[in-house]
Order: sequence, then C-alpha cells, then structure tokens
Amino acid sequence: MSDSSSSKLTMAKTILSTVGSVAATAMVVRSVTKEFIPPEFEDYLFSGLRNLFYCFSNQLTLVIDEFDGLENNEIYEAAEVYLGPKITPTTRRLKISKAEKEKNFNLAMERGEEITEIYNGVKLKWVWVVNKIETRNFHNPRDMNSTLRSEVRSFELTFHKKNQEMVINSYLPFIVSEAKLRKHEKKTIKIFTVDYDMMYDMNNAWMSVSLDHPATFDTLAMETEMKDMILKDLERFVKRREYYRKVGKAWKRGYLLYGPPGTGKSSLIAAIANFLNFDIYDLELTEVRRNSDLRKLLVSTANKSVLVVEDIDCTIEFQDRLANKAAAASSPDHDEENKVTLSGFLNFIDGLWSSCGDERIIIFTTNHKEKLDPALLRPGRMDVHINMSYCTPCGFRILAANYLEIKDHFLFKEIEELIATTEVTPAEVAEQLLKNDEADVTLKGLVDFLHLKRKENDEAKAKKVDEVEENKEEKEEKNVSENES
Repeated sequence: MSDSSSSKLTMAKTILSTVGSVAATAMVVRSVTKEFIPPEFEDYLFSGLRNLFYCFSNQLTLVIDEFDGLENNEIYEAAEVYLGPKITPTTRRLKISKAEKEKNFNLAMERGEEITEIYNGVKLKWVWVVNKIETRNFHNPRDMNSTLRSEVRSFELTFHKKNQEMVINSYLPFIVSEAKLRKHEKKTIKIFTVDYDMMYDMNNAWMSVSLDHPATFDTLAMETEMKDMILKDLERFVKRREYYRKVGKAWKRGYLLYGPPGTGKSSLIAAIANFLNFDIYDLELTEVRRNSDLRKLLVSTANKSVLVVEDIDCTIEFQDRLANKAAAASSPDHDEENKVTLSGFLNFIDGLWSSCGDERIIIFTTNHKEKLDPALLRPGRMDVHINMSYCTPCGFRILAANYLEIKDHFLFKEIEELIATTEVTPAEVAEQLLKNDEADVTLKGLVDFLHLKRKENDEAKAKKVDEVEENKEEKEEKNVSENES
C-alpha cells in the first residue's frame, strides 16, 4: 500500500472515530439531561443551542401555512399546484387523485418529501410538513376527511439568506402566476346555477356540475365569417388586461345572441366556454327578488367566467320602466326595494358593481330583440350583437359533415337551394340528419321535409296577411262607425 493511500485510510479512521465520539457524547448528554434536568429547562437549553446553530447558518427558511387566520393562503395553494407535477432525482413518493368527473389526474407531494429546484441559478428546497394536533377542539374547515381534521399543514422553503429579496419579489410571484395558468389549463369546465336556499351565503350561493358539452366553433352551424369574427373578438378580449386598465374600464365583454328558437344560441355559449376554458354561471332572473341579491350573486362569481341570462325579454319585468310605476311605488305590497329594477340590473352589468371581478363574458339571449329596452343594447353593456339566423347553405354543409361525415353529395345542390329560400332552423335540419345512418336515405328525407316546411311557411305567412287585412278592415269599420255617431 502506498504512503498516500495509507495516509487517507488513517484520516478516514480518525474522522469516523471523532464522529463516533461526538455521537456517543451527544447520547450521554441527552440521557443526563432527561434524567436530571426538568423538561422546561431542557426545552430552553436545546432551543438556545438551536438558535446558536442558526446564528452560524447561511440558510433561511420561509414557512408557508395552509391558512392565514380563517382565510386560505394563496401562496400555499399556488405551491401545491406548482410542486405537484415536479419530480426530482430525490423524489420517492407522490400522491395521485382524480375526482369521478374530472378529466385530469392530480399529483401532489407526500408528507415529508423534499423537492429541490434551481431558479435563476439559485438552489431552493421545498418540504411539505404535516403536524398532528392532539386536541379535539382543533378543526380544519377545508378538510372533509375526518382523519385529517387534526392536521396542520405547511410548506417550508429553504434557500441562502442573500437571495431573500429575489425569492420574495420574483420567485414567489412566479409560482403564483404559474399555478393560476396550470389550474386554468387542466380544470374541468363547470356550469353553475343559483342555490336560492343558500343565497345569503356568498361561498355557497352557486352550486355546480361539470359541463360536458361537446360544442366547438368547428361544429357550429354558422356562417364562417361570423365564427371568425367571434373568435377574433374573444382572442383580442383575453389579451387586453392592461389595455382595459389603461382606459379605465372593467375587463368584461357583453354579447347579445338574438334569433328564433333552435338557431344554436345555447351551443354557441358552450362553444365560447370550451374555447376560453371558462366556467358558465347561468342566472335565472325570475328567482332574484332584490337588487341587493343581484349584487351578491355577481360578487360571488369567479373571474374567467361566462355569465348567461337566457331569454332576457321574458324572464323579468323591470319595474322602473312599467307604465304603472307610480302605482307600484305607492303600494306597500309592491315596494321597489323588493324588486330587481332596470337601473339595478344595468348597474349589475355596467356600473360600479360590474368591476368586482376580471375577465368576464356576459351573454344575453333573446328570441325578440325588438322587445328589449334600448338601454340594455348600447355598447359597454352588449358590445357584440350576434344574429342567430335560420339555417344557411354553409350551416347545412357543417351539419352534414358533423352528422353524416360527408362533404359532398348529388343532393346537396337541391338542399342548399331549398334552405336558402326556406325558414328552417339548424336544430330542425339536425333532427332530420339524425333519422338514418344512410346518407342517401337521410338526405332524401331532408329534401321532403324542406318542401313540407316551405309549404307550412307559405301558409303561415298567408294566414298572417289575412289576419292583418281583417284587423285593418275592422279598424276602418270602427272608425267609420265612430265618425257617423
């Protein structure tokens, strides 16, 4: 054996011997302190030793608790999302879960696991810490699992002291931003409706179910130009956060969908939600009693959402535009404070309360645009008016591709000529395309249906003309009779 190797072996033996002596001494000291020193003084002694050790340490640890008082800690939730999919060479255990109707698997750190990463050249170590609380009086309101109600959870982030400013001002904001992006990308779209029994509990006013509507802009039976216009408008809207702030406007966009029943208004709403990955809040105004209730519902909706009020022309009577406003105001049974008024509703969509949230789409639908109060229709309230018309030749070709998986057929020309001159909705055309799997049989049936539909439309128009003429004659006869008397 060489002198160098012999020297290294001797040094190793010396180190091991020293470590063993220190460990033995520590065990003796620990035994002695437990035997002769009261627990209170023992805690004080070891606390002092820890503090002495920390004085010479160049590491700093941030403790990120799950709750800040009674409120959720946004940084904890962001770290939970951000660290979930991260796996390093030292990772040994991860938790995985998936709700029944969710699309994605959820990964999370297991308790006690460490994850180390490099950010801007700085090494950062994360540890998920879970402590048991023995008292029965402790209650974690977020945990529905009774076995976990006595747990206090936190993340510990350790790094070199000199990087404190960078971690707080750059790294943590980066994690919060990245977590929001990941949650948005992987979330399952939900549709919310008001739980009127919980109206006065802002956290539970809306109840939800997963929205599994397959509508996309590719499958909508609309003119290509109209779809392109809507898509470009939506894309421009979601990119203009700073622009809306600069011009002093709430970050929202209003759409009015108008047209006959069956023209695809609901499908367009679902396609918008799927395109933006936004949740839908379906508001039934007939059940809302007061302006104050309306404000509470708005405040409790989330950002990045689509608020829908369907059939706005017939879901509510706005009390301050009725002819009998004075009578209603004088009657104790018709107190204005207990009604949703037009002014209250406009403040809900365009006033100060409309700014209580960001990145919202508000959609009204109606079968009769002419019945709406002009105050609802101006830009800033309903910015984009979309006419959901009867089926067009372009719409028919999209439906044929969707339902029959064909792009051309010898009957297409006849069908397109009939559709161009017949008031038929996309829903009616789709129903005919569902009746048979054979394209020839289905399209022949559609031709027969369109001929029948045209005949019915002509008869309905003729009847309407006759009714107008009859009413006109009756009115003239009445005028003549009044003049003679």
